[in-house]
Amino acid sequence: MRHRTVGELMTTDVVNVRQDMGFADIAKLLAEHGITAVPVVDDADRPVGVVSEADLLRKEAARLDADWLLPTLHPQHVGRDKAEATTAEGLMTSPAVTARPEWTVVEAARAMERGGVKRLPVVDAAGRLIGVISRADVLRVFLRGDRAIREEITGDVLIRTLGIPPDAVTAHVVDSRVTLRGVVERRSMIPVAVRLCRAVDGVVEVSEHLEYRVDDVDSQAPDATPSRRDRLAP
Repeated sequence: MRHRTVGELMTTDVVNVRQDMGFADIAKLLAEHGITAVPVVDDADRPVGVVSEADLLRKEAARLDADWLLPTLHPQHVGRDKAEATTAEGLMTSPAVTARPEWTVVEAARAMERGGVKRLPVVDAAGRLIGVISRADVLRVFLRGDRAIREEITGDVLIRTLGIPPDAVTAHVVDSRVTLRGVVERRSMIPVAVRLCRAVDGVVEVSEHLEYRVDDVDSQAPDATPSRRDRLAP
C-alpha cells in the first residue's frame, strides 16, 4: 500500500517566467495558456516566487482614478512596492512554496494548506524547477475507479499487510465508499483495518460489518461477558 507521489501526478511541461518579464507579457502568457499562476525562476531555473492573477489584479486595484474617487484603493492599502512594480520580480509572491517529486499527495496537500496556495512548483535535489502540481492534480486520486481501490484494499491492506485470508473479508467499493464484511481473527484488527483502508488513495468513506473470533480488547476485564461476536469462536 502506498500513496501516489507528486512525481506521478505533476505537470512536467511547465510554463515559467524570468524575473525581468513585464506585467503585460505575464498577463498575456496566463491568458494564452489558460493558467492562473506562473513560477518565476532565476538564471539557474530555481523558483524564487510565483506570479498569480491575484498579484496582477492587486496591482490594477492600486491604480487610482483621476478624481481620487476610490480612496480605499490607495496604494498604502495594497502595498506600495507591489503597486509600483512592473516586472515579475516585483509582482511575485515570494518565497515560492515548493514540493519534491518523492512527496506523497498527502504531503503536497498539507503544504498547499499551510501556504494558502493552489499549486506548488516541484523542484529536484538541486532546487531546479521540474514540474508543477495543482489542487486539481491532487484531487485526481479521488477519480480512481472502484475496481482499482478494491484491488488495492484486498491485496495490499487485507492480505499482505494484515495477513487476512482472501476468503475471510471482502471489500465492497461503490463510488469510492468502502464497506468491509466478513470475519477477522481478533477484535483489535477491526479499527486497524478501517484506518488502513481510509489511507488508500481515492477512498472517501469506510464502514465495517466485521465479526471477530477472539476478543483481545476486553478479554482482561474480570466481569466481561462474551459478545455476539465472541460466540463465533469454535
